[in-house]
Amino acid sequence: MTTDPELTIRRAVAADAPVVAELALRTFMEAFAADNHPEDVAMYTAKVYGANQQAAEIADPQMITLLAEIGGVPAGYAQVRAGQPAQPVRDVPDVIEIARFYVDQPWHGRGVAQRLMDAVFDAARELGGRALWLGVWERNHRAMAFYRKRGFSDVGSHEFIVGTDRQTDRVMYRRLDEG
Repeated sequence: MTTDPELTIRRAVAADAPVVAELALRTFMEAFAADNHPEDVAMYTAKVYGANQQAAEIADPQMITLLAEIGGVPAGYAQVRAGQPAQPVRDVPDVIEIARFYVDQPWHGRGVAQRLMDAVFDAARELGGRALWLGVWERNHRAMAFYRKRGFSDVGSHEFIVGTDRQTDRVMYRRLDEG
């Protein structure tokens, strides 16, 4: 793994909403379109990935959107948010969700995910978090391996709906004060 010295990670601002929306849609499609029905993917992405939706999320004081760029080119993004956690971690105090975490395919293996996750840890602390949770599709083994490397443990599952398809996400958890 090589870390790109031109990699910057910053908090997204309102003007970034179209860029985040395009990156979010593209990375979601790369990760999941081939394994889902096209009509379910279309229904889900129309609801979740528009520029207006991204603008609202960037403006939300309970959410932080991070944008990773290499030489000014978007390479990945992450969103962390305070709010109602999934059942397996519902009783954990000060737990923050990693709502989205994606690195664009051309940048895989270049250290972007590692550095973006470090920035996620800082953003979660900024929101008052002492622990993190996320849901990851049970069929996304590469992502689960990455999260395990970063100290997350599988603590259960919850339902995630793509269009009309009810899927199972593994719920992964880690405390922020762990190595």
